Amino acid sequence: MNSFVISSLLPVVLLIAAGYLAGRRRWIGGPAVKDLSNLIFLLLAPALLFRAMSGVHVEELRFKPVAAYFIASGLLFAATLALRGFNRTGAVLALANTYSNTVMIGIVLVGLAYGEAGMVVLLTLISLHSLVLMTSATVVLELAVAREHAVVSGAEKRSMLRTVLRALRNAIIHPVPLPIIAGLLFAQSGWVMPQPVDRTIELLGQAFGPVALVMVGITLALTPVGRHWRGALVQASVKNLLHPLLVAIIGWALGVRGLPLTVMVVAAALPIGANVFLFSQRYRSAEDLVTASVAVSTLLALATLTLVMLWVQWLP
Repeated sequence: MNSFVISSLLPVVLLIAAGYLAGRRRWIGGPAVKDLSNLIFLLLAPALLFRAMSGVHVEELRFKPVAAYFIASGLLFAATLALRGFNRTGAVLALANTYSNTVMIGIVLVGLAYGEAGMVVLLTLISLHSLVLMTSATVVLELAVAREHAVVSGAEKRSMLRTVLRALRNAIIHPVPLPIIAGLLFAQSGWVMPQPVDRTIELLGQAFGPVALVMVGITLALTPVGRHWRGALVQASVKNLLHPLLVAIIGWALGVRGLPLTVMVVAAALPIGANVFLFSQRYRSAEDLVTASVAVSTLLALATLTLVMLWVQWLP
C-alpha cells in the first residue's frame, strides 16, 4: 500500500482504536462522554480553527471546489428524497448520505495528509458545511412535518419560518464556523497576536486531534448496531463511496484540479457526522438506523478512506 496513505491514516486509526479500548473497558462512559464532547467542541476546536485561519487572507480562499462539493451533495440529497419519499425519514437519511464528519476526523486526517494548504481548503468547506447542509435539512424536515400534518394555516407557516431562521442563526453562531470567521477577520486586520496568547491557542489546538479521535473511538464502543446493521451498511456505502465519487465527477466538470479537488473528494469520503444523529433525535425519525449508520460508516471508513486516498492520487 502507498506509504503516504499509511503514514496519514495509521495515527488516525490507532487513536480511534485507543478510544474504542477505553470505551469498551468503561474507563470513560456516561456523563463523562458528554463532558469530553463539550471540551472538544467548545474549547479545543475553536482554538484550532481560529489559529488556522488567523493567517489566511480572503484572496487565498477558493470557492469553486466548495461549490462542487455542495452541488454533488445537493444532487445526492435530492436523489435520496426521491427514493425514500418526501418525509421526515427520507430527509434524515438524505442528510446522513451527505453530511461528513469534517471536524473530528477530517481536520486531523487532512492536516496529516495534505498539510497547511490542504487545511485551508478544508476549513473553507467547514465554514459553510453546517450552515448549508443543516439549514437545508431543517427546511426540508419542517416542510415534511407540515406536509405530514396537512398544515395550511398561516400561523403554522410563520412557526416554520421562525424555525428555519433559528437554524440559520444557530448554524452561524456555533463553535465551528464562528472561530473560522473570527480568524479570517483577524487575518485581514493586520494585527499581530501576542506570543504568549498565540502559544496558548496553539497548544489548545494541538490537543484537539488526539482527543477528538479518542472520542470517536469511545463513541463507537458505546454505540449499539443491533438489527439495523444491513440498512446501516447501505447508508455507510452511499456516504463513504458514492458521495466522493459524485464530488469527483462534479469537481472535474467544473474544472477543479489538484489539491483542492483531492481535499473535497476526501472530505466527501469521511464518515457520517454525529450531527445527523441529533437531527434524527429532534425529529424522532430513524433514530436507531442513524445511530447504527454513524457507527458502521466510521468503521467502514478505515477501509474506504484508504481506497479513496489511493484513488485520488491518480486524478490529474
